[in-house]
Amino acid sequence: MKTLLQSGLFAILLSLLSAPLFGQNLQQVVRGTIVDADTQLPLIGVQVVLADSDPLLGTTSDARGTFRLENVPMGRISLVVSYLGYESELVQAVEVNSGKEVVLNLELRQAIHQLQELIVKAANKRGEAVNEMALIGVRSVSADETERFAGGFSDPSRIVHSYAGVATTNDGDNEIIVRGNSPKYMQWRLEGLEITNPTHFADQNSVKGGISALNNKLLATSDFYTGAFAPEFSNALSGVYDVKLRSGNNEKFESTFGFGLLGTDLTFEGPFKKGYGGSYLVNYRYSTMSIVKDLGLIDIDGLGKFQDAAFKVLLPSKNKGVLSIFGLYGRSGIAISDVKPEFFLTPGDEPSTAEIEEDFDKWNYFLNAGISHSLPIDNRSYLKTSISFSGTGIDEEVYETLRVDEFDETGEMIGDSILSSHLDFDSKVRETAIRAAITYHHKINARNKLQVGARFSNVNYRYDQSWLLEDIGTRFAAADFDESMNSSTGFVSWKYRLNESVSILSGVNYHHLHLNDKFAIEPRIAMQWKLGGGNAINAGYGLHSSQESIHNYFAEVPQSDGSTAQVNQNLDLLKAHHFVLAYEKRFNANLRAKVEAYYQHLYNLPVENDPNSYYATINESNDFRYLALLNEGKGSNYGIEFTFERFLSKNYYYMLNASIFNSTYTAMDGKKRSTQYDGDYLINLLLGKEFDNLGKKANQTLSLNAKAFVGGGKKIIPLLRDENGQVNVDVENQQYMDYDKVYESSLDDVYSIVLSGSYKFNRPSATHEVFLTLDNVTNAQGKLWEYYDLDQPGSTGYVT
Repeated sequence: MKTLLQSGLFAILLSLLSAPLFGQNLQQVVRGTIVDADTQLPLIGVQVVLADSDPLLGTTSDARGTFRLENVPMGRISLVVSYLGYESELVQAVEVNSGKEVVLNLELRQAIHQLQELIVKAANKRGEAVNEMALIGVRSVSADETERFAGGFSDPSRIVHSYAGVATTNDGDNEIIVRGNSPKYMQWRLEGLEITNPTHFADQNSVKGGISALNNKLLATSDFYTGAFAPEFSNALSGVYDVKLRSGNNEKFESTFGFGLLGTDLTFEGPFKKGYGGSYLVNYRYSTMSIVKDLGLIDIDGLGKFQDAAFKVLLPSKNKGVLSIFGLYGRSGIAISDVKPEFFLTPGDEPSTAEIEEDFDKWNYFLNAGISHSLPIDNRSYLKTSISFSGTGIDEEVYETLRVDEFDETGEMIGDSILSSHLDFDSKVRETAIRAAITYHHKINARNKLQVGARFSNVNYRYDQSWLLEDIGTRFAAADFDESMNSSTGFVSWKYRLNESVSILSGVNYHHLHLNDKFAIEPRIAMQWKLGGGNAINAGYGLHSSQESIHNYFAEVPQSDGSTAQVNQNLDLLKAHHFVLAYEKRFNANLRAKVEAYYQHLYNLPVENDPNSYYATINESNDFRYLALLNEGKGSNYGIEFTFERFLSKNYYYMLNASIFNSTYTAMDGKKRSTQYDGDYLINLLLGKEFDNLGKKANQTLSLNAKAFVGGGKKIIPLLRDENGQVNVDVENQQYMDYDKVYESSLDDVYSIVLSGSYKFNRPSATHEVFLTLDNVTNAQGKLWEYYDLDQPGSTGYVT
């Protein structure tokens, strides 16, 4: 059972793992598979030992690469995994509960020097990427961290906000701002394939969103990339989140029930038949507050509802490889009456005045489903093929009412009157995509590994978007198209290990946009040098390109003769040179410090085709505009990040990180400006402690966690003011914002403190956990934006 308190509200999350309760011997099975990291072939005879066990508890892997440890005690354990000719590994802080078997999928890397005395000196790779072909600008994200870190809310989108260089607007959304880059250029992947933004209530730019549909109950350890990506990645400038789903239990049926403020969910997993290695894993979740509202127990305006589901089916065979089928579905909706500017920004708008009332209706859905097949070719290579389907839809309507207050002769307000009421913004967006990928993996020898791959995407877009032109009383169709866009990429990636200390990754990516035959040839190189004594230097460079948001290609732009035309279809790819240099010190298996500096030079940025304009699409959020664009913009992001991290061991952990960064761009007016995501700095402090073996039967665990965050706010477009700093807007001509001071400053720094705790009860064949989170315990209300409001001091209201 878990209890969640968020923004002053209680919720309860009850986790029941395999319901029967009997007996008192609280032990569990820890098992899994061990394969060669390069060939994915099973390793036979690998030793797996429970660290510090007395008497010694260990086993070896069988002909299928599987191992099994019986009678493992509850709590956090560590495993030493060793095999002659391979680098040994230490797998730490594995949580063992009575209600669920622990199933691990482990990979070992072949040692360069084969003939040596077997000395078990396990390497600890906590925090390092799962992807062996990535050396720089990447860290792993475990499902345990999404559950444990305060402020994560079991959301893989929010958990990365705890890492160096990753910011959010602190307005309740889970957008991911990497090193000052716009979140619209963030790429999401599921099981290695590009997907839509997996967030409920998302906008068409995939920037804003509230709740992730990715449930941490289904997640395996994933990789999060922040720059100088490996050669296999394409069509991303900001970051890449490569999310992996774990496999279901292939030996016994298990179930989980969860009840919380955000959602009520069920998870089922198990084998298809005894003795077969295949499994299924299914989860379904529905918004709890919607259930309560449907029962008539509450009636809250603007209460969003959502549901989502995810699954993974694993079908191995003896001679034909492994087939994996996976999917993720989400649907959400919200209706809000009289949207206040301080609440949120409606689509296609700017927060300028409080006189205009807006009613907002929105619903959206997304579906991502795919099939992947991994086929061994020989004992050194395998082929992986994948195909996926994605679909998303977003419907939005903004009804606008202009209401003015009426006063008597004494100045006392006697009422108000409506001057106008109409449907201002109307949008229907549909997107469907078919994507295919094939990658050949070949281990030439222990020093050399080669990857060659190709990907193809066919995406169909249907947009019907319009605004009401109030001055002439007619609707303007800003986007009205049904078009397809094809793109293809290919890459070659080569990893060379000079010795046990030096590794070099090099390669090239080819990105081709078939709409207008624009393409980019992108070289990539990275190096890792382990100096000894726990010291390491990493360096990398990459040229990266990205397509612009689709609506900018097919926007209907007004012409001088009163007609409209799609003038942006020849837009080139956005491009950026990424440079990264990092130094890391591992003091011991659980403690490390890391300093990482980076520089990104961006060019070919789409900017408004106007010599006096500040506008560039890299600042586009849900306040998008439809303009004639040219690839004449440029920009830069640079900064330095520091991380001091103690991984969970001996029941406690902590992490302190700080980032200082600068994000600028230059549009057609030639003026160098901050981007709106240039927050200048951010600092995170996380810590936690577990108290285990509590209770008369020593079967209970208390976990306490905390997070403190402080950072610079987003840069704003301020209100018009006179030379004395007084608001001086032109209401009659609807001129509110000072475009001569675009993104020069922010209003407030933002900060928050989050506390969380859980109490876990282990019983035979079941685990119960109560979880409590206190979000923003100081109720910090940093100012994010400003708007015109005569009823506020200085005629200025603030979005907080």
